[in-house]
Amino acid sequence: MLKGKPGLRKGLAGEYRPDPRTVRSLKEKIFSYALNLENVKIMNFCGTHEWTTVHYGLRSLMPENVELIAGPGCPVCITPSYAVESAIALSIEGFKVYTYGDAYKLPALNATKGAKSLEEAKAEGGSISIVYSFLDALKDAKGESGEKIFFGLGFETTAPSYAIPISCKMVPKNLYFLSALRRTPPAANFALDKVGLVSGIIAPGHVSTITGARPWKTIGDRHSLPVVISGFEPLDVLLSIAIILRMLARRESGLKIEYKRAVNFKGNLMALNYIRKVFNEDDASWRGIGLIPKSGFELRDEFKHLDAYDRFSIKKTWSYDIPNRCRCAEITLGMDKPTNCTYYMKACTPESPIGPCMVSSEGTCAIWARFGGGGLAEELARELGMM
Repeated sequence: MLKGKPGLRKGLAGEYRPDPRTVRSLKEKIFSYALNLENVKIMNFCGTHEWTTVHYGLRSLMPENVELIAGPGCPVCITPSYAVESAIALSIEGFKVYTYGDAYKLPALNATKGAKSLEEAKAEGGSISIVYSFLDALKDAKGESGEKIFFGLGFETTAPSYAIPISCKMVPKNLYFLSALRRTPPAANFALDKVGLVSGIIAPGHVSTITGARPWKTIGDRHSLPVVISGFEPLDVLLSIAIILRMLARRESGLKIEYKRAVNFKGNLMALNYIRKVFNEDDASWRGIGLIPKSGFELRDEFKHLDAYDRFSIKKTWSYDIPNRCRCAEITLGMDKPTNCTYYMKACTPESPIGPCMVSSEGTCAIWARFGGGGLAEELARELGMM
């Protein structure tokens, strides 16, 4: 057993895996709680939870009446096409664009100056730099002349990494912020209203380290659902599922925090204060979904001089931005599965993505493509007695 991480043991290549005895114990509890329940749908709201679920074959542990579905938990997947197209255009016009690796291959709906992604834009001569963080872009921009743009994606987890340098006036005058930041609770409400018949929620642990548990309690109360904020180890996810099923068996709703080692009710107050100081909540577009009220972050007037939308007269005009016959919108909302898309692992692959869900490491299609069959997931499922 790995010291400090109960229920884990060392596996091949130094990877620590769940101890089969602990997994079987949780499996027995899951089956026991689900025994007298009708069909149950449990939705997660974090791409990392979906990664854990698929990578470790956790769906193989579930009773027939328990379905695990993925919700809108990938910030790259929901970045609207107009933002990608704007970043492409600016890069080809000679402005240096900084972005994360996940966004580099993100396909836009429409070609801009011959390019449908930042990767293609670079091949067309666009100026693009992949960075690990906003701070990396700040350091690079300070040492160079000319106007530059940071293409900022993410949920509440990454918002402080932008808000703190902006608030502390660390951003050089030649760097502008192209925001695709989004808030998860409004999208969770939207997805739950849209999908219907969801029985319980696995709430995002990383987001909740910033926001605290309060927003997820509000969502659970509004929809009369059990909500569990979960960590990301396979045992975390299994335990969260067991808690949700126990609550359903007892006809309980409300909030539980499984990820107590990182999440409290109020959240990270310092980070939240910086976010509120720099950003306003704004109505924002989600790719393939449309406008969700109060689901975005917009720079406050005090910091508008850094806003790329203002500086380069970029219009936030959304229209349906998923390719024809692509199911990414439905997959993002938990209404469909990747395997039901006609493009999945045919025309659309991680190496050559058509839809946004096939790009990021947190995209449902990309996760299913990499780990959905065979490999480690199947090996672990067989070893742990799940097959």
